[in-house]
Amino acid sequence: MNNNDMMEKEEIFSKVLRAGRRTYFFDVRATKADDYYLTITESKKFTNDDGSFHYKKHKIYIYKEDFSEFKSILAEMTDYIIQEKGDEVISERHQKDFKKEYDQDGYNNANANNENAHKPAESFTDIDFDDI
Repeated sequence: MNNNDMMEKEEIFSKVLRAGRRTYFFDVRATKADDYYLTITESKKFTNDDGSFHYKKHKIYIYKEDFSEFKSILAEMTDYIIQEKGDEVISERHQKDFKKEYDQDGYNNANANNENAHKPAESFTDIDFDDI
């Protein structure tokens, strides 16, 4: 029996999150010592020019001794993103017919209530990085 077969047999509990062309797999697995750990796999579908497709996978392993700090940092980071950028779904911006709405001053109306709203490019100073 090869290592892939062993890994499949060690799976204890699983959940799947489908998110467009991405799928996230959350799997509880067992170590040889019969302790549990979590794997999170991102699987992303890519379509080739000829219509065929392939998947790219990225996996992280999270062990029990890291759960508390991992949960805390994950919550902090996700809260920060929502606080700074709101709940707007980013993928909506990538659609071909998406148009940002700007007010008369050139500010994005979607971020009107956000203190850190993006300013138009004209309001920034042009610098030369060779000077640094």
